[in-house]
Amino acid sequence: MTAAETTTVKVPPARRDPQPATGPDFPSKPRRKRTAREQSVPWLLMAPCLLLLALVFGYPLVRLVTLSFQTFGQSQLWGFQPAKFVGLDNFTAILSDGEFWTVVVRSIVFAAGCVIFTMVLGMLVALLLQRVSGWVKTLVNIALIASWGMPVVVAITIFKWMFDSDYGVFNWALSQIPGVNFIGHNWFANGTQGLVVIMLLVVWGAVPFVAITLTAGLSQVPAELEEAARLDGAGAWGVFRHVTMPLLKPIIVMLATLSVIWDMGVFPQVYVMRGGHPEADFQLLTTYSFDRAFAVNDYAQGSAIALITVLLMLGVIAVYMRQMLKIGDVE
Repeated sequence: MTAAETTTVKVPPARRDPQPATGPDFPSKPRRKRTAREQSVPWLLMAPCLLLLALVFGYPLVRLVTLSFQTFGQSQLWGFQPAKFVGLDNFTAILSDGEFWTVVVRSIVFAAGCVIFTMVLGMLVALLLQRVSGWVKTLVNIALIASWGMPVVVAITIFKWMFDSDYGVFNWALSQIPGVNFIGHNWFANGTQGLVVIMLLVVWGAVPFVAITLTAGLSQVPAELEEAARLDGAGAWGVFRHVTMPLLKPIIVMLATLSVIWDMGVFPQVYVMRGGHPEADFQLLTTYSFDRAFAVNDYAQGSAIALITVLLMLGVIAVYMRQMLKIGDVE
């Protein structure tokens, strides 16, 4: 046996970077507190945007609050009489009016229907886009973006033609079903049917945003988790319920909250669809406030109704923030 064969080569251990010792005996290094200059930098960067928001939204909101506590009609508008402070009289008159509460309930039901149908259809479209080929996904995305970018007035005109009593394609399509005759049917003769048509219009315009956003969210769901759930015996619904939905919950909460705010603020769809004069059965909070201000010329009560609507929206935002904080605590 030669010396070369008997010589052993010692390999030095791999070099490791020293790790800071942590634990009860080794407290972690405290974070350096930011100086006042460092804390002011983000506010300075946001200052132009905040100033613009204050100018665009601040003054109208202050003016809205001021008008809601005054008497303000045609005489005050033209300067013949000064506006008088009346305290809560406008709110008392509104809240004691049965018609107002009917409009509130109608607005809530309308917004709830729009949100539910929008979220369900948007989720179905997003799930479909995960299971189709690339060129089909491209075509669907183009159609979604085209419908999303269509001007509201154009979409309203198309829907008015589709549901026209004499020339509407929807009545013609339903009449092709054996035993069904919808020729000449007026969908807007009844407030409930008319609001369903307007609801379809709102959902049609809102589904693209929800579907595209949920598609982006679904692309971030780890395939390993879904595969593990299938190996454990979960079906398609089980995987969606116990894996996909929890991971998409922050996005779903955000989309649902935005949908509530948008659908509670629907105005042109109702106003233009009814030719600028919505009937009593078609009144929502937005159109009711507009009519009270500009049709009845009671700008103070119109402002009070608008302010109540804003407070309702703030309640929705508060619920959204609470849900997001809960999600953050869980994570």
